[in-house]
Amino acid sequence: QVQLVESGGGLVQPGGSLRLSCAASGFTLDDVAIGWFRQAPGKEREGVSCISTSDDSTYYADSVKGRFTISRDNAKNTVYLQMNSLKPEDTGVYYCELDFGPLDEDTWYQAVYDYWGQGTQVTVSS
Repeated sequence: QVQLVESGGGLVQPGGSLRLSCAASGFTLDDVAIGWFRQAPGKEREGVSCISTSDDSTYYADSVKGRFTISRDNAKNTVYLQMNSLKPEDTGVYYCELDFGPLDEDTWYQAVYDYWGQGTQVTVSS
């Protein structure tokens, strides 16, 4: 069965870095979209980044462009989110989500994904 397991969250100081992992099982990273979303207390769920594996297109929220990088490792069936220059406003629970449909730059952040993981907490604070 499909399963997504996030890891790599933690407490980091502003300006620091973290790498989140999304280990996938029950499917392969071919012709799917994997999105990273986050939710902070009292705020709405926000799309952070997405990779469409059919052509390795990547998409980012304006708030993280230039700081975050999404990538995948087919051998490990894992998607990563490298987060650099972290800010307090990056704090939240980060979820990776799977969509079997084609997504593009206009749809990735508002699509209803098919599966999601349990989330990993990221706290950016001094």
